[in-house]
Amino acid sequence: MTTYTVLIILSALVIFSYLFDLVASKTKLPSVLLLLFLGIGLRLVVDKFEIHTYNFLQILPTLGTVGLILIVFEGSLELKYAKDKNKVIKGAFLSAFLILIATVAVITFIIYQITGKELYLCFVNAIPFSVISSAIAIPSVANINNKSKEFIIYESSFSDILGIILLNFAVSNQHITVGSFGELAINTGLILLLSVIACITLLYLMGKLRHHIKFFLIISILIMVYAISQSFHLSALVLVLSFGLFLNNADTIKHAWFRSKFIYKNLSNDLIQLHQLSAETAFILRTFFFVIFGFTMNIYQLNDFNTIANGLIILACIYFIRFAYLYFFKREHVVPEGFVTPRGLISILLYYNLPQHLKLTEIGTQFLFMVVLGSSIVMSIGLMSSRRKVAIEETH
Repeated sequence: MTTYTVLIILSALVIFSYLFDLVASKTKLPSVLLLLFLGIGLRLVVDKFEIHTYNFLQILPTLGTVGLILIVFEGSLELKYAKDKNKVIKGAFLSAFLILIATVAVITFIIYQITGKELYLCFVNAIPFSVISSAIAIPSVANINNKSKEFIIYESSFSDILGIILLNFAVSNQHITVGSFGELAINTGLILLLSVIACITLLYLMGKLRHHIKFFLIISILIMVYAISQSFHLSALVLVLSFGLFLNNADTIKHAWFRSKFIYKNLSNDLIQLHQLSAETAFILRTFFFVIFGFTMNIYQLNDFNTIANGLIILACIYFIRFAYLYFFKREHVVPEGFVTPRGLISILLYYNLPQHLKLTEIGTQFLFMVVLGSSIVMSIGLMSSRRKVAIEETH
């Protein structure tokens, strides 16, 4: 395969992804779903013509991690804080936390019934299936009402953060003691302190840098701090969410000393450019990640009836728990929010970050693919049907 052929393929993927985004904005069909199908189609073509390809599984976790950082950062840059939003933030956090705990418990039981392995192994393997993917949820709700959109951005971001915290905690503490929770509290305090330091430092740098290239530098520093924090098992996605929120709300801080040191003349213009840059970079990374994920999946594994049946049971439990919680505790966010609980980029990353000795062979990538694909399809149908319902109501 020549250099020019590779360039043609990469450019075509970006063009297709752009067209998929246009389709998504009109139909509520997530572009991620179309990208997965594109990846599957490419795999079928490659298999048919026996074309030799690169082992893309080697770059998938790295590509996904950077994409996750930028997608959460982009989403947080759209959020404006106000005291009257405390209720939304608190509600989104409780929703993410309680639904995550309930879903992990139920899926742990399902995996135990499937495999018969010890509960600890079932528990750690259940976590990737239980986390809402902000990488799919945030772009998918771009065109719904602001109240619902804000709730989904907060909830899916919190779900990602809590999922990472839970997996790190579970992997590091096979036998839970009082000291385990003490270590968790210390790690949480450290990441919050690091978030404050990083937010102030990066904002200061943005104001002082005079070089014409500065936004990629800021993003690179953010990614580096994230990677260092994750290396020490700190849930650094908190830092990414905090930085985006801090930047977008820094101008509301009235303290005279803070404003004199950190608020500069072109801050609002810089934020627009930074948001645009992060959005376009996230778009590229999301494109390649989901096409590669679809490409690396062996769809022939889905011929197994047990895989399909068990995958459908897991999907049914995910949606039953979500709708039950929203119906009883968040009546104003039942539809279309109930349908927006996709599994995707974060689920894949958590699965690949599981130590090999903890992975259950019976619950492999075929299950993951089934749940990612199934949740995206259900979300698509839900968003499209709710859109039609709103359109009918508006005409009467």
